Amino acid sequence: MTEEAGDSCILKQAVHPLRYTTQFLLSALAAAQFPAPDAPEIAFLGRSNVGKSSLLNALVGEKAAKVSHTPGRTRAINFFALLDSSQRRRLVFADLPGYGYAKISKSISAGWPEFIEPYLAIRSTLKLCVCLVDSNVPPQESDRQLMGWLRAAGRDFVVAATKIDRLSGNERTRNLLALKKGLELDKVLPVSAKTVYGLKELWARIEAAGGGEG
Repeated sequence: MTEEAGDSCILKQAVHPLRYTTQFLLSALAAAQFPAPDAPEIAFLGRSNVGKSSLLNALVGEKAAKVSHTPGRTRAINFFALLDSSQRRRLVFADLPGYGYAKISKSISAGWPEFIEPYLAIRSTLKLCVCLVDSNVPPQESDRQLMGWLRAAGRDFVVAATKIDRLSGNERTRNLLALKKGLELDKVLPVSAKTVYGLKELWARIEAAGGGEG
């Protein structure tokens, strides 16, 4: 086993003991390309520079999602299957394009492809939206708008504040309170892809939504 593989194994054990195997399914550029709805889906949404790919990789314990050095470049929905020890598809992660670099228009963003909104509105297997916000950045109107849209659509969502490792204790408290107030939330889950802080709690929320035992 290589050092990198060993680190990946340790990270996966620390974050999630069930050890799902991650399988890339496809990149969808239209609704007709969505995979068959045969497993509970968890969608990951956030501004283009929020660290979404890094968090996804930390959650699954391997480099499943490509980390782009050019925020806003990805325009497709990337689907990843999470397989159990029997190679059965237990969950599907949907990595949605980042928003926030285009001028906000209507519900979410004019820069998003037209198939994004239908996916969020009518996808039957979508069980939870994980909305990522940067804990180092004040509440953003684009995030407010997205969460308002999800509330109106009746979608269950959880808000995770990324990059929490960059803040001191007092800064964490102050910034999380500002996010809760600015985004009208009862709870914000602080997480870090670097230190895996908060990822066990996020996993528990994901599995509860997906019907797993956690």
